[in-house]
Amino acid sequence: MGKIMGMNGNAAVAYAMKQINPDVVAAYPITPQTDCVERFAEYVSEGLVDTEFVTVESEHSAMSACVGAAAAGGRVMTATSANGLALMWEIVYIAASMRLPIIMMVANRALSGNINIHCDHSDTMGARDAGWIQLFSENAQEAYDNMIQAVKIAEDMNVRLPVMVTQDGFIISHAMERIETLEDDEVKNFIGPYQPRYPLLDIEHPVTYGPLDLFDYYFEHKRSQIEAIENSPKIIEKVGEEFGKLSGRYYGLIEKYKLDDAELAVVALGSTCGTAKDTVDALREKGKKVGLLKIRCFRPFPKEAIIKALAPLKAVAVLDRSVSFGAFGGPVFTEIRSALYDAESKPLIMNFIYGLGGRDIFPADIEQAFLKAEEVAQKGRVEKHIDYLGLRE
Repeated sequence: MGKIMGMNGNAAVAYAMKQINPDVVAAYPITPQTDCVERFAEYVSEGLVDTEFVTVESEHSAMSACVGAAAAGGRVMTATSANGLALMWEIVYIAASMRLPIIMMVANRALSGNINIHCDHSDTMGARDAGWIQLFSENAQEAYDNMIQAVKIAEDMNVRLPVMVTQDGFIISHAMERIETLEDDEVKNFIGPYQPRYPLLDIEHPVTYGPLDLFDYYFEHKRSQIEAIENSPKIIEKVGEEFGKLSGRYYGLIEKYKLDDAELAVVALGSTCGTAKDTVDALREKGKKVGLLKIRCFRPFPKEAIIKALAPLKAVAVLDRSVSFGAFGGPVFTEIRSALYDAESKPLIMNFIYGLGGRDIFPADIEQAFLKAEEVAQKGRVEKHIDYLGLRE
């Protein structure tokens, strides 16, 4: 095992990147991600990695450089937040379509306008259909662990897709925590040497990237992307199991917290899960049969695991830290409600939007969600499907 260190989420991710030692990192600074790539740039300048660090003029250029480097045959990583991810938009889709295993840390932050630099999930939720695998982190330890696992997931020959590892901006990215790191050699052996597929620099086997792809083949190429991401859940679970044997910290698609005998549950992603666990513990002491379903992997959406976890419950409150404007509820709510549609038994389900622009979520807020779920379970019907937590009247 490695060292126990005090690091914030950005530092933990940068340290994981150092241990991974990618061939190329191309990045542009944006709050609250900046500290991560600054720290990694220090590793580069100190000669602690072999990485070519490319300083670019925008996030669009950062992802473009990543695509070029990955297509050439390199192991490639980057990081961004919010408007930076939005500026990458065009190239984010291209990276996935070209089946390039790029790893990107996203420090979740609200999108403008108005200008806001604090946490919500609108950035990564906006990119949920871009073809990337998305892993959410509850704390800095998970951000570190997820970065290492992401490499092995992305590079699996049955997947070959880019992976987005998220951590909540400021809440995780700038909060100091106790981190258990692995030894450098343990990380190196875990991820293994990079095996490029169809690299442009293999002049003995020339290939073309990004040709015109009209209706005669485009549909089939999208179908192959669908198959790849459908292959990934078992790889994500396999890698999580292997990582657990190495570190003692096991990972799956979801995490069930005190759900086995629960009647009510909340569903959440990211740092809110820590607050929800404390709330569950407090309510359990009062005799309430409550639990938490934490979604670690949002893309691909773990439909079967979620149905199995939630179907026996009486009522479920889904917490969304983003808005899907004009839709019937937030992104997590709509996915879960759709997944449960054909389930033989299913709970009553409601949606709570919370924490936009970095507004804090307190145990009292989550307790309020449980209280409303309890009321719904007693009435046997949902009268208000979409509500808000922590919103001023």
